[in-house]
Parts: sequence; structure tokens; C-alpha cells
Amino acid sequence: MKKFLLPVAAITLTLVSFKLPFRPNPTIAPVTDSFALADPNTTNEVPQDHKMVIYQVMTRLFGNKVTTNKPYGTITENGVGKFNDITDTALQEIKKLGVSHVWYTGVLEHATMTDYTAHGITLDDADVVKGRAGSPYAVKDYYDVAPDLAVSVKGRMTEFEALVKRTHANGLKVLIDFIPNHVARSYKSDAKPAGVVDLGEHDDKNKAFAPQNNFYYIPGKSFVVPAGANPLGAAVGPKEDHKYFEMPAKATGNDVFSEQPSINDWYETVKLNYGVDYLNNRQQHFEPVPDTWRKMRDILVFWTRKGVDGFRCDMAEMVPIEFWGYVIPELKKINPSLVFIGEAYNPQVYRQYLEQGKFDFLYDKVGLYDGLRRLMRGEGTTEDITHVWREESRGFGSHMLRFLENHDEQRIASPDFATDPRTAIPAMTVTATLASGPVMVYFGQEVAEPAADAEGFSTRDGRTTIFDYWGVPEHQKWMNGGKFDGGRLSTEQKHLRDFYGRLLRLTLGSDAIRRGHFYELQEANSQAEGYDRHAVYSYLRYTDQQKLLIVVNFSRDKTLKPTIQIPAAARQAAGLNLGRLTYTDLLNNAPTTESLTLNLAPLSAYVFEIKAKE
Repeated sequence: MKKFLLPVAAITLTLVSFKLPFRPNPTIAPVTDSFALADPNTTNEVPQDHKMVIYQVMTRLFGNKVTTNKPYGTITENGVGKFNDITDTALQEIKKLGVSHVWYTGVLEHATMTDYTAHGITLDDADVVKGRAGSPYAVKDYYDVAPDLAVSVKGRMTEFEALVKRTHANGLKVLIDFIPNHVARSYKSDAKPAGVVDLGEHDDKNKAFAPQNNFYYIPGKSFVVPAGANPLGAAVGPKEDHKYFEMPAKATGNDVFSEQPSINDWYETVKLNYGVDYLNNRQQHFEPVPDTWRKMRDILVFWTRKGVDGFRCDMAEMVPIEFWGYVIPELKKINPSLVFIGEAYNPQVYRQYLEQGKFDFLYDKVGLYDGLRRLMRGEGTTEDITHVWREESRGFGSHMLRFLENHDEQRIASPDFATDPRTAIPAMTVTATLASGPVMVYFGQEVAEPAADAEGFSTRDGRTTIFDYWGVPEHQKWMNGGKFDGGRLSTEQKHLRDFYGRLLRLTLGSDAIRRGHFYELQEANSQAEGYDRHAVYSYLRYTDQQKLLIVVNFSRDKTLKPTIQIPAAARQAAGLNLGRLTYTDLLNNAPTTESLTLNLAPLSAYVFEIKAKE
């Protein structure tokens, strides 16, 4: 692991069509088409307190103490984390980091090469499984949990239910995945409640599309395993012979309506049918309500009654908006506080998924994440941040989930991303404090996990594998054999984790960050001496109770010494009087000053509380 040093908090402060009724969500502010009548440095969004801090846990990896890390290794060789490994101590330490919600990723039973036939679970065919452990997004049974995650396979659901109760007892809420677009090719529910009809059980397989079918078919054609499929390298998996039988073939999960998906497709999955006829100009058949809609509703009800507090909805845009507008209100009749987060990548439809689709939050990946990634790599400017709040998510920024890592993205500390984990200091500060919406951290991010290895099916690509059994080395140093005390972390890692804790606790505890208005200071400081507006970003967050000034420096090597200007319009908007003011850096616990002449260290961040001098 590359050694790194955190910058000293050096602030030298001198004196100075489905016919559902369409009801736009009244909590989402309208977009102003012209800035002529409004201050272009702020937004007309009505602030809402949607601040959640989500800690994403790849459940299979989180508690694994085995350090063998053999590429393509078996569960016996490389080990696996269990529900029971996420102990009270682990949860308390996560809570102390400043977390409110834990997203347990990969809970549902999915296709795997590990043999559980002794427990009555059908062995999957390696021809349609990616990696030894298998993708958690190729669900094999919506009504069951992964046997890998249980100490007692027979008692696996009981162990999951205990984890939910344990998480709640430690003051945290539970999120899990809902994967509505596709399932494993081997899907068959063994655990479904009495009376539940399985997916595809009543399908007319002679039709490529029928509104009440659960799957799409290629009649008269057998599925063809991609020629390059090689899930275990030199090893051979169970039943691996490129002869997986599926007749008629089903459409593949990423909208491939052919019996021959490519090696680059989601060939291990099949697409679910929500009443859209893709081969006939996407004609919609939503009346009567498609059978798949009702089945998915019942699955969500099942997990809600297990005590789950919310769902991260995989590839939400691949499922009709009309379905979400149907199912989310249905679930909120059972639990009005349920949280629905949509994985979304098309800014053109964000507002529609929030208003018509009724999502609480959407991913802000192609906006803020991508812009900050460029800045962290030295390739972008702070104008990318301005574009996000001013245009892309204008009016609904508090409904966007912000993050710098998750299971799909590369690790900050990897050479594929930024290499230097300190680049997260300014970027994560913006991620957490730019708006009043939720923020997310991926396990291991706070200790600079670099994902440096080729784990097997997952190559050396800067991502922590979701396909293989593996131990996550830097995370294991924090886990310290189950003590969860950071006992094996380096000094630099401890400093980095301390930064995350200070930032996230401040994020949850600050009135201005949770529900405050926003005012950007880039224009006011664009000509100021020492203010490099391509590397420095500053803004106010304020309520009637608290006023904050946030300043970050993205430069890796330049110490900048600007005097921050707060213009009259911003002062008036924030209710800052013209008398003498004091500035206290809450993020770095620095002494109070009366000056805004700053010494901005490379890769640094500051959160000043502004008060009238007594």
C-alpha cells in the first residue's frame, strides 16, 4: 500500500402511460428557466432535511477474516463474511463514524458455484455464473437470503432477521437491494410463501411477448452460452461445458433480445417483463396491471415486514416509471417512512423518476460523482460542481444521493482513480455538505482500501470484487480479527478515518447542512488574489439557527492564500449582519478567528461556523 500523509489543517488566519393519477411531488421545487430574475449564485429549492449517512457493506466481504486471497479461491480457501460477523461492536463503530443507515449489499440468494445441495439448494451451472461466489445481482430466489452469509445454512433467514434487529438496536436503519430488472437464469424460488406463484410459472413460452408473462422469450431458439465465457480461469466449475440448456431462450438482463448474448452482456441474467413490448416500438401494456408488477410488490412487502427500512433499487431506469409510481405508494401504505433509492444515470429523466416514479432519492453519479472524480484526478475544474447544482439537479438537489465510492465504482486509492486517498478530503466534504440530501461511504473507503489485486473473475481494475470470495486487506486491518478497533491501521489510515468521522458526524449534526439554504461564492471570489477558482470551491449553507462557510482546495501541490469575500447579496440572504463576525472551523477543531484570510493547504477542507462577535 502506498504511504500517504494527511495535510495539516493549516489555516493561517490573520486579521481580516399507465393511467395513474399524476401528482407532482410538492416537495420538489420547480425549475426556473431563466436566471434573469434570480441570483445565479443560489437555487430556488426549498431546503428539506433529507440528510442520511449511508454505509454500504458488501456483506459477503465485510466480516471475512481470512487473508489467503487465492485468485478464484473457494469459500473454504478464501473465507466469507457472515451476518453474525457484523457484531454489536462493529455496528457501534460504524455508528460512531457518523452513520445513520447501513446498506447490506448482496443479501438476497443469488446464483453461486458453491455447492449447497446438502441443504436442498439446487447447484448452479457455472456456464451462467460469473465468478466462484457469483454476482449478488443475479438473484436466484427473491424470498431467501444467500446461504454463504449464514453460519447455519438451515437457519439463514433467522440469522438475517437477527442482524436487522441488532442493527436497529444500535441506532441504525437497514437498507437492502431490490433488483427488479433481471434475475439469474437459474431463478426458482424454494422459499416463497405458501400460495405464491413463481416467476414464469404460468408464462406462455410460445410468445416472445405477452403482457402477463414474467419473462421475454425467443421462441424456437435455445440459449447459447457466449463462446468466451470462462468464469474460473484455468479451473472448471460445476457443470461447466458450454451446454447450459434453456429452451426457449429468454431475453438477457441488459435488454438483449437474442438467444446469443455476448461475453460483455449480462448473460447470467434474464430480463423481467413489466408490460413493455420492446420489439414493437416499446408499446406499453399496463392495463390491466401486469402480473410482474404484483409479484414485485409482494416481494417488497415481504422484506418490509422483516423490518427492512428501505431499498436501493438496482438499475431503476430499466424498469418503467409507471411501475415505480404504482409500487412505491403501495409500500408506503405499510410503512410511510420506507426509503426508496433509485440507481439512475440519465439526468434528463431525474425529475420524472422523482415526481411520477415517487422515488425518495436518485444516484448522482453522472453529475457530482463524475465531476469530482475529474477534479480528484487533476483533470477537471470546480465549474463541474456549479453545473450540477445550477442546472442538472436544480430544484431537487436534496433528493440526490451523493458518493465517491460504491461496489460499481473504482476505489479512490487505486491507480485507476486517484491513487492518493487524500484527494477525498475536499471531494468528500463537498459530497457531504453541498446539499441536504443523503451521502454514502463504501466500507473500506475510510481506510484507503485500494482494491489492488486481481481477485479472479474480477480483474485488477481498481474495484473490490463482487464476484469472488476475498478478504479486503486494508479493511481487515481496521476489523482487527473482529475487534473493530483499527488496531492494525497505519497512522496515516487512522488520520484518514478520523477525517471521515469528523466530517460525517458534522454532516448529521449540523442544522445548516441538514436543512440549510445554499449560496455559491465562486463569482464573488473569481478575481480575488490567491483564489484559484479552478481548484478552490467555496459556498455558504445557512438557516436561521446556523451559518456555515465551506471552503475546499482540490490542488495536490499548491498552498493557496486567498481572502474569502462574502458579497452583500449573500450576507443579506444568510442574515449575516454588518458587524464584526467570528469564524470557527468545526471540521478541523481550529481556534476561532475574525479573519477570512486563509492558508489553504493542498487537498484540504474547512467548515467555518459564522457568528456575530459578542
